[in-house]
Amino acid sequence: MKYLGLAYFTPEKFAALAPDAVKAIVSQCPAMDEKMRATGKVRVSASLGDLENWRTLRARGGKTQITDGPYIESKEVVGGLFIIEADDADEALRIASMHPAAQIGEEGEWAVELIPMDFYLEP
Repeated sequence: MKYLGLAYFTPEKFAALAPDAVKAIVSQCPAMDEKMRATGKVRVSASLGDLENWRTLRARGGKTQITDGPYIESKEVVGGLFIIEADDADEALRIASMHPAAQIGEEGEWAVELIPMDFYLEP
């Protein structure tokens, strides 16, 4: 079974941290990401680009409308994603708990949401 992990953060909280605190948090992430990938169960892992470069596409009046920025108005923003292929939900939770957002992100109000996926590939 495949699971989508979405790593959320609160930009205002993260931006309010002192530069040394941000550096200390961010410096821990590569080792945690590597530990998670070392399970051999992570199929995709990515950080997402800066919010000012996001675009939203939606159908309006029979045409595709493109707007700047995230569409969803929320205090939390998706900052990264990963896909785990696990034998069961417990294994997926164990692996997802290794992600930095689940380990060290309290100051930036980081969180991980784990979602089971129906996954289809074209032949």
